[in-house]
Amino acid sequence: MAASMRVFLVRNVFQSLVKSSYGTPLSIKHLWVRSGVTSSFLFADQTQFFQSRHSSSIFTKLTAEQLWKGVTSVSNAGKKRGRGKGVGKKTAKDLNKGQVIGVGKINMIWPGLNAPVLRGKEVVERRELPPDKDREEKLLKMRDEMGGFRPLRISPLERGWSGTKMPGRSIGPPDSIGEDTFEGFDTKVLEMKTVFNMKANFGRTRRMSVLCVTGNKNGLAGFALGKSPEGPAALRKAKNRAAQKLRYIERFENHTVFHDFYTCFGKTKIFVKKKPKGFGLVCHRAIKTICEIIGIKDLYAKVEGSTNINNLTRAFFLGLQNQKTHQQLAQEKGLHVVEFREERDNFPQVIASPSKCRTMKEIDPQEVIDYNEYISEGKVELIKPKRRPFYEYLDSWEYRIKKIERFRNHQNVHVNLLVEHGKLTSFLNTEEEQNVVNTEHHE
Repeated sequence: MAASMRVFLVRNVFQSLVKSSYGTPLSIKHLWVRSGVTSSFLFADQTQFFQSRHSSSIFTKLTAEQLWKGVTSVSNAGKKRGRGKGVGKKTAKDLNKGQVIGVGKINMIWPGLNAPVLRGKEVVERRELPPDKDREEKLLKMRDEMGGFRPLRISPLERGWSGTKMPGRSIGPPDSIGEDTFEGFDTKVLEMKTVFNMKANFGRTRRMSVLCVTGNKNGLAGFALGKSPEGPAALRKAKNRAAQKLRYIERFENHTVFHDFYTCFGKTKIFVKKKPKGFGLVCHRAIKTICEIIGIKDLYAKVEGSTNINNLTRAFFLGLQNQKTHQQLAQEKGLHVVEFREERDNFPQVIASPSKCRTMKEIDPQEVIDYNEYISEGKVELIKPKRRPFYEYLDSWEYRIKKIERFRNHQNVHVNLLVEHGKLTSFLNTEEEQNVVNTEHHE
């Protein structure tokens, strides 16, 4: 009864409204009345639509954090497969930062908004100020500094092999054990990766695997592998385990290895060569890091086969432990160990002697007495021949070789003349030749 009464009242109101507007009443085709939500009126000759709605959307119901999470989040299955490593980095900028009510592109004074209404007894009037040229630059600078993703800044001396990645970075000395502290020790990360293990009851479990090497840079070093669900825990576990597996590495004159050697582990083969002072470390970056921890300063190493970091570390430590001192080699062979160096013009120098040296009759003709062949266990490094330059295949190069053929060996002749006579002169002008010529002339 109340609803029909409401329809009757609205019908009479709109009929009177339409009659006053158009002069003649129009028949109403449809009429819907909802209590306070939507009202629509369609007329026969002229259509008019009046609608009022309560708009609602996810953009008005949810917060900004919830909206960003819906765009950038990854499912649990995706996280297990390594997806979504870069989520959470909001590339959009907050354009509201730096905006102040009453301050815009046009520099204006608005009394009561950005300026007081009264200044003393004087009423402040609205007026335009000179334009601010630096306003846009200040806003952009403020948004760039306050918003966006900023990478972690690390000192150049603390960076690893690849920027902010952990391999190659120092993580400090191992933790002390009771009263024993590791003073002078340093630990560096060789490898840090994510590993997975599939189990029947837990499913696919994820852990961090870390390979570290620690040492005092004076011959004492050790390496170990540590695993944990969290990265910091895996680093700490690997560092402390490496401190429990220390070993002493013999060094020649505290700067290099005693001799060239060949070592291998798995599919990794390493040829290590002894080098003089000042040569530096020319080798794989993992071997270079291990040498810095041990205290080896001059070394050359060639890696053949697999470059797996785990196999590389084991092979290098195995070769360092198996190397023999010069005195041990002299005792094993019963011969003197003689060294030739270019800086001494290859002058022989005895660096180790056995307690009893064998004679030539006591040496078997089939016995290996070559130093390099004996210490390398018959293994020879693969040395690829250098390619000839492209110009040596041209006809012009052959023409040049023929042209300068008559000047060959002139440089060596000049050096010999300077050594023997102290000046560049013909062999006919030497004192001996001049005496022979004078004697023949007098005769």
